[in-house]
Amino acid sequence: MPRITEIFYSLQGETSRVGLPTAFIRLTGCPLRCGYCDTSYAFSGGTLMSIDSVINQVALFSTHYVTVTGGEPLAQVDCLPLLASLCDLGYSVSLETSGAIDISPVDTRVSRIVDIKTPGSGEVERNNWKNLEYLTAQDELKFVLCDENDYHWAKQVMHDRKLDQICPILFSPVFQQLDPTALATWILQDKLPVRLQLQLHKLIWGECAGK
Repeated sequence: MPRITEIFYSLQGETSRVGLPTAFIRLTGCPLRCGYCDTSYAFSGGTLMSIDSVINQVALFSTHYVTVTGGEPLAQVDCLPLLASLCDLGYSVSLETSGAIDISPVDTRVSRIVDIKTPGSGEVERNNWKNLEYLTAQDELKFVLCDENDYHWAKQVMHDRKLDQICPILFSPVFQQLDPTALATWILQDKLPVRLQLQLHKLIWGECAGK
């Protein structure tokens, strides 16, 4: 049984699905400690729930879109059958993962939103670069940027590894830390083939808003 911190209904605040009414399943636990983490309350606690119970709760929201997030959802072995079960029921499923854990066992019907941790995160050494081999055009890579140094690092990684040829790339400024206007200016100046991502839920409901 997966350990669940919360299940809730909201607008998707990130990725190419931004703005879509979505059911969120937040799994408990994470082996990383990024300096900008806004979901530290999901590091511990939670409630053990059967997959059927989780699915029944999601069904109450009457939405086509489901996001499984954390914490780090792939740190729980029962995340994989949960994802597959949601896909079997016809949901459009996305997974938000840190990029530190192998994504190859994830059901191929799932859109995998994979972080690449920057130096500013404090967890850059945790990047599992082998994950790049398993990405497809339906997945997305996300860089959360703390400052201009992170931006230049991410730009170099993107070019060196030809990431724009793999899947869409998201550049996201840390909320109230990196000025999104500055980030937009850098992206335009450098003509980067990336999507500037702002956290819509925080713009609407404030810093403490869930996803």
